[in-house]
Amino acid sequence: MNVSTRFIVIDDDEFNNKICTVTLEKIDKGADIKTFLSPVDGFAHLVSEYSRKDHNENAVLFLDINMPIMNGWEFLDRFEELDPAIKTRVKIYILSSSVDKRDIEKAKANKNVVHYLIKPLTKETIKLITYSQNR
Repeated sequence: MNVSTRFIVIDDDEFNNKICTVTLEKIDKGADIKTFLSPVDGFAHLVSEYSRKDHNENAVLFLDINMPIMNGWEFLDRFEELDPAIKTRVKIYILSSSVDKRDIEKAKANKNVVHYLIKPLTKETIKLITYSQNR
């Protein structure tokens, strides 16, 4: 399977980032995957890459909720303030170990969140995501 979408993983858990990378590479060995332990660094990357005029690729972003310095909700607040040209090219999926219904409902209510996923990321989930992205 050839995945034409870029992937960004923002999670302060290095082990989860490795699981995501390995799982994504099982679907597409040449996948463009960027991982960030710091949501601040991930946000800076997003702004610098996707605000460039010569950058026209889309990205799927897997975002954890519970992180130090900037949590997932704060990240989404900052994301909301970005230029619409950036926001339309980045599809955000919450990827969390939280099964708290309040977190799930809060994610569903956020117009920038496509879906709430429970860790760990699986090949089946990626196939569904990339299928819906390519439709």
